[in-house]
Amino acid sequence: MKFQFTILLSVIIFSACDSPKKSNLTQQPILEDYQLGEQWVWKYKGVTTEGEVRSDGTDTRTIVRMDEGLGMTIGNDTIPLAEIVKPDESETPKYDWPLEVGKKWKYENNWTSQDGTTGAQNQDAEVLSYQEETVEAGTFMAYTIKYTGKTTNSRGYNADEEEIWLYAPEVKTFIKLTQSQGDFLYVEELIEYSKPK
Repeated sequence: MKFQFTILLSVIIFSACDSPKKSNLTQQPILEDYQLGEQWVWKYKGVTTEGEVRSDGTDTRTIVRMDEGLGMTIGNDTIPLAEIVKPDESETPKYDWPLEVGKKWKYENNWTSQDGTTGAQNQDAEVLSYQEETVEAGTFMAYTIKYTGKTTNSRGYNADEEEIWLYAPEVKTFIKLTQSQGDFLYVEELIEYSKPK
């Protein structure tokens, strides 16, 4: 539960990105970057080193119309795009805009899961490359962003963690996430992307 909540929060925040500029800088997006009907589908699987499958399925995000403007469906929720693209004012953000190869920063996140467990992530982040990457949904120019650090929680959990995000400006989000946390490996990959013509 705590792991899925952390991933959901990270994915919501990371879904907000813009196309790269000529200098290969990627700025945080604005509302106009999204279209009504745009859709992303990922497959995900989480397995322990003993082979126990803890999560396995698909995740679909769709841009829909809300009373207050456009929103993004995430599970059973619809979040206004204005919230998703709102700048993160933290000194230790998940994404330090603009993205560019070689950039480094610190990321810290404190969270509470649905069952009341509290936890924290402390990571060092670095943009390693910007090159073509292929996933099931296709081939895209993408940044490789590596996060290394620790995850702890109030139940005594303490694990080293490494995350590799492949972020493709063309689709305004990540196309693959590989996370190793203690004895748990989680992989999420974009399998479909579509937008109105």
